[in-house]
Amino acid sequence: MLVTNRDDLNDSERDVKSETWRSRRMVLAREGVGFSVHDTVIYAGTTSTFHYQNHIEAVYCVQGEGTLTNEETGEVHDLRDGTLYLLDKHEKHTVRATTELRMACTFNPPVTGREVHDENGVYPLIVEDGDSAPAAV
Repeated sequence: MLVTNRDDLNDSERDVKSETWRSRRMVLAREGVGFSVHDTVIYAGTTSTFHYQNHIEAVYCVQGEGTLTNEETGEVHDLRDGTLYLLDKHEKHTVRATTELRMACTFNPPVTGREVHDENGVYPLIVEDGDSAPAAV
């Protein structure tokens, strides 16, 4: 059993920060459960574009307001407390935070915590030692 509080992760290796967001990685690949869980804050007034070509991500908004744009279709969706979006087709997307957004994010395959977004907003697929790369999704 794993029990943790997001605040216990502050300024640790599991606390990943960028100019527009902060993500505390509560469950990572090293836990061996097949997914990772992150508490992510997207700062008010910022715009972030992501494209997870190697991962499926589910995002549940638990606080704040903003918009989600599917960059492939141009569709724009409101984000607010209670909204979930699933990137099951690896959609390139942009999040605009009107107020601070707090998101509960789940990734499959799980991230290791060492990933860095490339110039296209993509995380590379990194596996833990002893793990094999998952089949293509």
